[in-house]
Amino acid sequence: MTLTQNALRLTSVGAGDGMMITPAGEAADFTELYQAGLDQLLADAGHLLIRGFSPTVAQFNELVARYSSRTTLDPARTFHGDAAQKVDSGHDPIGLHLENGATPFAPDLLWFHCVKAARSGSETTVCDGFRVWDALSERARDLFAAQPVTYTRTVPRQMWQRLAAHLAGGDRQPEEMSVADLHTLMNEGADATFTEEADGGLTYTYRVYAAHPTRWSTRMAWANSLLGPSFNYEAPDIRFADGTPIPDDVAAEYAEVTEAVTEEIAWEDGDIVLIDNSRVMHGRRAITDPDRTILNAQSYARS
Repeated sequence: MTLTQNALRLTSVGAGDGMMITPAGEAADFTELYQAGLDQLLADAGHLLIRGFSPTVAQFNELVARYSSRTTLDPARTFHGDAAQKVDSGHDPIGLHLENGATPFAPDLLWFHCVKAARSGSETTVCDGFRVWDALSERARDLFAAQPVTYTRTVPRQMWQRLAAHLAGGDRQPEEMSVADLHTLMNEGADATFTEEADGGLTYTYRVYAAHPTRWSTRMAWANSLLGPSFNYEAPDIRFADGTPIPDDVAAEYAEVTEAVTEEIAWEDGDIVLIDNSRVMHGRRAITDPDRTILNAQSYARS
């Protein structure tokens, strides 16, 4: 624990390992978080809720920059500053998933900033993959340990080129990016193939284990996007790497188990949540107050 100068208080939140950081005294100096060792705390907690501050969007962007080697994006969203993007994915509930977990471009860190909290409902959900893997049946664990799953989908040209240009550092325009660039830009060790279609769209197949060690641990975590959304994109075809479908009873089991250990974040104005995107899945309950405003950022941790 490296909370700076006793200016911040760390307490448990929820039934799992999650932690909440609040000001230790009346003065809420947001800049204390810049040197608070959030990445080290995250390695143990899985997710952090930062509450009791009133950060500006610029301060949120600065916090992301302090703990990140680089940022990535959702090409279907608009930016608010250098890192933050407005979450805009309809009003329906969203299933548990890793951010960009159905692609070879998943970030290490996922950040949320609540600019305006909902007056009712609309909670963000979090689910610790350690707890899920431990609770699954032996049959389910054996099936998913035996081989990866695959995600296959087609993405429009303007979206994959925008992502590629951002990952390349922004020195090239999106229209200059090629499919060959994606092979060099995808996460180290990722197993994916890309095919450019006649209209410039990109069809990709990404192979990854549904349960795996995390960014900060060798412990197995059920952390994937099998239940995830496709609001702005074509829904992926998901199956085992050998082409066989996931059995219905096993899919029902992991849906039940994940829901049993899922926790809700009831947002308050100014809240920030930081998630280990290699371990903790997130989702959302139905939005019942469309006036809420949540920003998010995706980034890669510093070495």
